Amino acid sequence: MSLRTPLGRVRGLGSARSGTRHFWHQRLTSVAGVPLSIFFVVLVVSLIGRNHAAAVQILGSPWIAILMLLFILTITYHMQIGMQEIIEDYAHGEVSKLVLLIANTFFSIAIGLASAFAILKISFGV
Repeated sequence: MSLRTPLGRVRGLGSARSGTRHFWHQRLTSVAGVPLSIFFVVLVVSLIGRNHAAAVQILGSPWIAILMLLFILTITYHMQIGMQEIIEDYAHGEVSKLVLLIANTFFSIAIGLASAFAILKISFGV
């Protein structure tokens, strides 16, 4: 005998009604991060030895800026989810867990926004 409702069994959702959202988001961001990380490494290697003006010109290209934004946002979201899982699994005490989860969220948002701001500032030449 199951305690789940028929609709719950069909949807495959657990007691929190969220299923495996974090699991899938973690996997999707890791898959998206592979080509974006390869792009980032190739871009950094191509910028070695160039002067500041040439680097700004390359980074200011619309396609490069879009790919950099995708890289930054994907990686920071992936980082936030991963750290959240670690905090939920290993932090003891409800207050410390809550404080760490809030700090993790604010840190991830701050890093993502600061990086996006820097890329957009270079891209728009402001």
